[in-house]
Amino acid sequence: MKTILQHSATAGNHATSAPVYIHACASHSALGLTRNQIRQRLADGFSPDMAIVSDQLNTGMETVVGKACGDRPRMPARLQAYDSGNNRLALSVLTAIEAEVQQAIEIYGADRVAVIAGTSTSGIADTEAALAARQDAGDFPSSYDYRTHEAGNISAFVAKYFGTHGPAYTISTACSSSGRVFLTARRLLRSGMADAVIVGGADSLCQLTLNGFHGLEAMSDGLCNPFSENRKGINIGEAAAFMLLSLDRQGATEYPVALLGAGDSSDAHHISAPHPEGRGAEEAMRKALADAGLSPEQIGYLNAHGTATPLNDAMEAGAIHRVFGVQVPVSSTKPLTGHTLGAASSVEAAICWQILHEQLPLPVQVNDGIHGASLAPITLVKPGMALEQPAVMSNSFAFGGNNISLIFGYPYEK
Repeated sequence: MKTILQHSATAGNHATSAPVYIHACASHSALGLTRNQIRQRLADGFSPDMAIVSDQLNTGMETVVGKACGDRPRMPARLQAYDSGNNRLALSVLTAIEAEVQQAIEIYGADRVAVIAGTSTSGIADTEAALAARQDAGDFPSSYDYRTHEAGNISAFVAKYFGTHGPAYTISTACSSSGRVFLTARRLLRSGMADAVIVGGADSLCQLTLNGFHGLEAMSDGLCNPFSENRKGINIGEAAAFMLLSLDRQGATEYPVALLGAGDSSDAHHISAPHPEGRGAEEAMRKALADAGLSPEQIGYLNAHGTATPLNDAMEAGAIHRVFGVQVPVSSTKPLTGHTLGAASSVEAAICWQILHEQLPLPVQVNDGIHGASLAPITLVKPGMALEQPAVMSNSFAFGGNNISLIFGYPYEK
């Protein structure tokens, strides 16, 4: 369906705010790299790149990780100072939106295009390898540059790659990092500080996160099982996803996909555990609806954070039920990507974009089919479900109760 969304007259005070149009979108994860590959794996509910590993865990425990499929491109010679596994993962996506970004630079000027990226691990995997080499050989490899370790390196690399000179910085709020970039980008656009913004995130597999989450007893020894009675924990993944945003309707498709609303919260309940009642999650979803000027009935699909940990799924199901009841179809796509940490929001936003842009069936909830008995009732997506309303919501919740909900859809224009 491609129906222009009409805002509820009573839902919020921001319905007339200018929508933020998505002019380009690309992603790379265990779900795939090309649009056709991603479409097929979403339809199949299966990714062969969700792979069992044990060698990256100090305990030897087996787990499943989401490995970005295929090879990563080589870093151009002019950008060797930025060469890291994480930046090469980002590069595999940047090449896919390069034509649209260069067009924006031609229209607005390089100093009017900003870069806001999210990450949580940045180049830590390269630092791990460099430290191991130093331990063996007594010195760091000559090719290693500590700057690639830093969180800010990803945004500096993206700006350098495209030759942009607008604001460029990184947001690192754990698993909501690349969701918060949309809020920041929208502020830059609406304030007139930028005319176009490249947003997204990248996070790559490393021993730090695998062993860290294992230390929190949050890892599953098999494929993650969101919203199931038998859920055990998360699968870690790696991914990159980037979009080009602008307030300019011109150049977008006939029925463009746009960011319609965003809501954030910080319940600060615990350093790693979510608020058990999902108060922050509920606040973020309600703020996103109000910001978009939409009622709950106008959301046709919700891409849940759905990490498959006992605490997260319980609080999120409760929050979703209080906001939407059982009317909105819900699924977590993490069994197809893994939890990609700082890149999770942008990867799942890209899935939502593809659902809307290409009119795809809703992603079926991959689990064992045994709904958690103690979970609040929510409607999980089953085969054959289609989008009935032209707007979708995506949730991402992070350590410290740092929450973000984004709404994408076809905007109504007066």
